Amino acid sequence: MSTLGATPAGDGVVLLHGISRTARSFRKMESAIERAGYTTLNLDYASRRKPLEALAEDIHPAIETFAGRLGGRVHFVCHSMGGLLARVYLAKHRPHNLGRVMMLGTPNGGSEITDRLKNVVLYRAFMALLPPIDYPVGIIAGNRSIYPVASAFLPRPHDGRVSVANTKLDGMTDHIVVRTSHPWLVRNDAAIAQTIAFLREGKFTAHW
Repeated sequence: MSTLGATPAGDGVVLLHGISRTARSFRKMESAIERAGYTTLNLDYASRRKPLEALAEDIHPAIETFAGRLGGRVHFVCHSMGGLLARVYLAKHRPHNLGRVMMLGTPNGGSEITDRLKNVVLYRAFMALLPPIDYPVGIIAGNRSIYPVASAFLPRPHDGRVSVANTKLDGMTDHIVVRTSHPWLVRNDAAIAQTIAFLREGKFTAHW
């Protein structure tokens, strides 16, 4: 296992929660990231009421101000749909001091969140129009489920909402699987440790 380096002075982290969640779901992760030496911006957004393009505009003023006040880079840590929102946001409002992007349980492959999306065809078409990622992305997937009914319709391994395969993204920097379910990814100790490792070093500390 590698030794983690020091947190770069002046770096900050934007946290984007998943669908139907709030910033409170990220509090444990946020506290750990702050203890690691980062400034944080833990945003709430109307995840179920607006399309991703509109949400990107909603969060832009706060992120722009936050990034502008930092002495270092601005990183993103995102759960589930928050990762898709980050991709949309960065395609239009990429900060000049962008650092690394962490996604936890983000359905980059699409169709497995059909129960949460009003129009899957339009969703797929929209995501296909996003430019390829050209910034460091680390992805954590879960492989446990607390949803027995949904689990019957997902290819294994999965976290109860998204298969491990569908968390992957062309051009990603690193990918790891942890033993937890979709809603607990942001509170899982291993996922939190790996998130901080990626923010610091641009890679995860171990693969299992």
